[in-house]
Amino acid sequence: AKLIKKVAYEVFEQTGLNPKLEIALELERIALEEDYFISRKLYPNVDFYSGLIYQAMGYPTDYFTVLFALGRMPGWLAQWEEMVTDESQKIARPRQIYTGPDERPYVPIESRKASVTA
Repeated sequence: AKLIKKVAYEVFEQTGLNPKLEIALELERIALEEDYFISRKLYPNVDFYSGLIYQAMGYPTDYFTVLFALGRMPGWLAQWEEMVTDESQKIARPRQIYTGPDERPYVPIESRKASVTA
């Protein structure tokens, strides 16, 4: 996170800070200085800083989850490929094994029914 924090500040030098970024940076300061966060080892992570960079670059916050995931895709795919091709891996993590339907038809969003969970 230290490297991307440095990059974030370089981006801020070019884009300037907006009020939301100033609030986020104050939250970062508190997390790094307050005993509550320090005792629980709660520190800003890579996504905290990459989110600030995306904000400074003008990306809508709706894009953040996709942008976070894109950076992880190569690792996820490499791990999956290793799991399915390496016969020496006899135990897979249960949450990594998909047990749902093989194929489902696409349903346009306007035709979907809302599910309610209690």
